[in-house]
Amino acid sequence: MKKLSILAVCGAGLGSSFACEMSIEAALKDLGVEADLSHCDISSATSSRADIIMTGENFRSQFQHYTINANIIYLKRLVDKNEIKTKLTPILQEMGHLAV
Repeated sequence: MKKLSILAVCGAGLGSSFACEMSIEAALKDLGVEADLSHCDISSATSSRADIIMTGENFRSQFQHYTINANIIYLKRLVDKNEIKTKLTPILQEMGHLAV
């Protein structure tokens, strides 16, 4: 199975997306799932080949302008590990990266 690729996205691709990436990493560790993680800004995310994109709810309208071939998870709090785990778990199960 191909290694999972997850992208954390914020407006500028700097501080908050990096903090989100660290929270995703902690959530994945709790779930026992390995993935390649990175972070970037919205415009770079639109051309990425990530399997999953995690971003703030406030960016939903911007992402709706693009055709993106990835699962997009919108978060209320970018660094909330529990919210990340809750929203990521069903997608990981659906993709076969986490046992049901």
